Amino acid sequence: MKRIAVHALDGIEALTIEHAPLPEPEPGEVRLRVGAVGLGFVDGLLIAGKYQWKPPLPYVPGGEIAGVIDATGPGVAGWAVGQQVATWQMGGGLAEYCVVPASSLVGLPAGLDLETAAAVLLDYATADYALHVRGRLQPGETVFVLGANGGIGHAAMQLAKAAGATVIAGVSCNDRREAALRKGAGATVDLSSAAWRDELRAIVGAGAPDIVVDPLGGPFTEPAFRSLAKRGRHLVIGFAAQGIPSLPVNLALLKNADLVGIDIRDFCAHDPQGFQERLRWLFGCIIRGEIAPPAVIQHSLTCAKDAFESLQQRGRLGKLVVTIPD
Repeated sequence: MKRIAVHALDGIEALTIEHAPLPEPEPGEVRLRVGAVGLGFVDGLLIAGKYQWKPPLPYVPGGEIAGVIDATGPGVAGWAVGQQVATWQMGGGLAEYCVVPASSLVGLPAGLDLETAAAVLLDYATADYALHVRGRLQPGETVFVLGANGGIGHAAMQLAKAAGATVIAGVSCNDRREAALRKGAGATVDLSSAAWRDELRAIVGAGAPDIVVDPLGGPFTEPAFRSLAKRGRHLVIGFAAQGIPSLPVNLALLKNADLVGIDIRDFCAHDPQGFQERLRWLFGCIIRGEIAPPAVIQHSLTCAKDAFESLQQRGRLGKLVVTIPD
């Protein structure tokens, strides 16, 4: 079978396409014929050795996997060859076949294709976990989404609007405003402007955001936290702005506010059934038209290096998905 692998954590240039033996499922595992794999910011960090977890080598990237069960190992019950499923792993997906624990699978509902499942798998699960589980989002609240045109930002806007919240989008430049409004924002703030907090104040008036969704970090975290309402929740998801910020902790006391870490990997590892339940709910929302999936930017397996190069393009509007046809 063909696969994409790195034999050193040296970034995009280390990616190679190679042939490998067909993997056999062990007890409790299934083999998937991979159909689609979503790529995100973390994938670029992993192959460059810049993520907090260093994968063993050789490493096959791509963890947002959708495919068809091709074989089952001993002891696997409840799953059959031919079923369409999705799973999130810390890698292994950029291959024609991969082996995963059967306990990690979520079946796809009728009408949900593999590309869409891979596109929504991690970004939407992260945004859902942040807003509904950790952030305790309530109808009528105001949600300020930093990095609104990114994958998690897009998902957060969709989910917050569907939950009855007012959504304010923080965008990277003025020409991204219209895209954010189409995706569910009621108003936008240009984060490239030094006066973005003034824009935010003008929008909320005497109010303030109840929740900040923060996948950016860097210079945006402290001013966003200062903009929170009393008893607000600041959801720390990542540091795409290339900086880990410091925050005066007295601000949390003065606002009686929560600074909340969002680690979807921990949720998946320690409450796998809860993770799968949320994922089934998300897939149902997509099928019912309650939330919209992102636009998909497709790449083939043999052009996976191009997909990783696209990850570095901040202006991209859509989810990168590597498709692997039969």
